[in-house]
Amino acid sequence: MAVYLHHSDLPDGLDLGTSVAVDTETLGLNPHRDRLCLVQLSSGNGDAHLVKLEADGYNKAKNLKALLKNKKILKIFHFARFDLAVIEKYLGTRCAPVYCTKIAAKMTRTYTERNGLKDLCKELLGIELNKQQQTSDWGQASLSEEQQSYAANDVLYLHQLQEKLAALLEREGRTDLAQACFDFLPARAELDLLGWEDPDIFEH
Repeated sequence: MAVYLHHSDLPDGLDLGTSVAVDTETLGLNPHRDRLCLVQLSSGNGDAHLVKLEADGYNKAKNLKALLKNKKILKIFHFARFDLAVIEKYLGTRCAPVYCTKIAAKMTRTYTERNGLKDLCKELLGIELNKQQQTSDWGQASLSEEQQSYAANDVLYLHQLQEKLAALLEREGRTDLAQACFDFLPARAELDLLGWEDPDIFEH
């Protein structure tokens, strides 16, 4: 595994293929209050690219934005609803098309409510993830090696999980329904940003 830390943007000419795993790290879980600090990406080849973003530097991430909104590149997330919202809030970019392993897991693993990334990696891939850095300070000027390793692990296995979950969706006859959910996610994230997370307009 190689982890590449970039500041402000991806390097020119970097080719991550036609599908890329994406994750974000923020200062908290409220997109309106807690800024985007890091975007992680992987093409599924065992390498991870981390883009460190400063509060006044979102306009510099031109290559990153171009990749995220490229409709020829599938973006694979785990819990895409949150990541899509913070990306749109701070980078002004709507990601599409997208695939969410958390939604795929919930639609297939109905025998359990444990659908976190750590749970999926352990059950489907036999990989134990260390989540110790999950609540660390991602806004600090320099990221520790432990933080970089944690951030990389959040994207390194998403391609493998997508493959496993796609097979389960196919087995259960839910592939088309899952795709409809994925297609709706950018709009769902925008609704959240506009204040319709609570109350949810889909509730009674």
